[in-house]
Amino acid sequence: FTSTRELLLLWVPGQYPSLWRGMSDVICQPSQQREQITEKIENLSKATIKNVTGGVKFSPTQIVSMLPFTPPIVKRLLGWRKGEFKTDQEEKWSEKAVKSLVKKLKKNGTVEELEKAITGQDSKTRCITIARSLDGRLQVSQKKGLPHVIYCRLWRFPDLSSHHELKPVENCEFAFHLRREEVCVNPYHYTKVDQPVLPPVLVPKNYSGEIPTSFPELPSLDEPGLSGAPENTNFPMTESPPPGYITDDGDGVSSPGSNISSNAEFPVSGRPSSSSPPLEAEPVMYCEPAFWCSISYYELNTRVGETFHASQPSITVDGFTDPSQGDRFCLGLLSNINRNTVVEQTRRHIGKGVRLYYIGGEVFAECQSESSIFVQSPNCNQRYGWHPATVCKIPPGCNLKIFNNQEFASLLSQSVNQGFEAVYSLTRMCTIRMSFVKGWGAEYRRQTVTSTPCWIELHLNGPLQWLDRVLTQMGSPALRCSSMS
Repeated sequence: FTSTRELLLLWVPGQYPSLWRGMSDVICQPSQQREQITEKIENLSKATIKNVTGGVKFSPTQIVSMLPFTPPIVKRLLGWRKGEFKTDQEEKWSEKAVKSLVKKLKKNGTVEELEKAITGQDSKTRCITIARSLDGRLQVSQKKGLPHVIYCRLWRFPDLSSHHELKPVENCEFAFHLRREEVCVNPYHYTKVDQPVLPPVLVPKNYSGEIPTSFPELPSLDEPGLSGAPENTNFPMTESPPPGYITDDGDGVSSPGSNISSNAEFPVSGRPSSSSPPLEAEPVMYCEPAFWCSISYYELNTRVGETFHASQPSITVDGFTDPSQGDRFCLGLLSNINRNTVVEQTRRHIGKGVRLYYIGGEVFAECQSESSIFVQSPNCNQRYGWHPATVCKIPPGCNLKIFNNQEFASLLSQSVNQGFEAVYSLTRMCTIRMSFVKGWGAEYRRQTVTSTPCWIELHLNGPLQWLDRVLTQMGSPALRCSSMS
């Protein structure tokens, strides 16, 4: 209780016992509405209320809001919450979120429709809408979030971590991504994104292609072109953003798998000619690993600390000092005796860093820092027809799809027909580099990622293990290596 509320609750029983008994009766009867309390309080002298509240003027409605009263509809809706709350603060916040929603829905008379959707768990119910804010987010008690995520997490998916995990049902006319003035918060108008089943790669059993005697050396991503430095691009761009670009409020369109560029420097063609004899093929399946990626932290050209293994679908890499947990990799705790002043200053600006999502076979990077992050993702570059070594700048509050399993599966399937070297070259696509605060490339003073003060390298374990099984199935080199070769 606030001090004013305590004073009011102590004062009313003493000065107006009959009114207090009436209030108590109303509070204890769920069928009664708070308007009855308001009507009783309105009979009090405004001067008396002013004296009691220390000279501060309160309307009868404001006084009622100080009383420990929860409307019956809110109690019923709270009874359908999913999951357990870790702290009392989370539980109280969820109650405030429900009260805020009920207050909004009373204006358009859709509270009953919300209760019908939740109790019946029915996706055929009507859209339940609230006004969309300027940034698309809803603020409840100094905490902001996307409205459909808040209420889907509350009533349907308690483990929901991001809007990337949700997709609307077909009959939803006000889905969040449509960017209409009203946004639907019906929790049963959204479903979770399905994990796509990747088709197996067919590898010829007795492979007779040209197999090199040793693993080919992959070209450096730091020196891809004539300029001697990677190209650069910015997000958001001045023209309409490409598919897959999403702002901090979650708007955007998903990238279709059919827009893989055929002129990029990765193998996308090369199927055997019609004169080639048919070969018996062995399917190699994709298997989801326990840790979807491994993250190493570097300062200039020195690796610092242990490798972080990510098992959660949503993880944060930040510059703070909390001991790293399953969903958080804190760089602030890592020490380096050779750390210079530039690195020290850069580390102070990492802040909230970057949030990585692995959802539905896709990897997203969201810049949560106040400074931009710089990403080199060959898979992303392939999608937009950029050079594989292009470095993309992601401003604060924006995010980008940096890997797509289905696109990689298509490339891998086609590369098998081009030979051992073509398949092995895809290992480069499974590594993503990301620099904090400082960029690198042709437009920057730093030409290579190892010149940047603070950067991380992601290894995508699922695609890498898949590649390994395909290479193993293709067989060992036909010519043995010896000391004379």
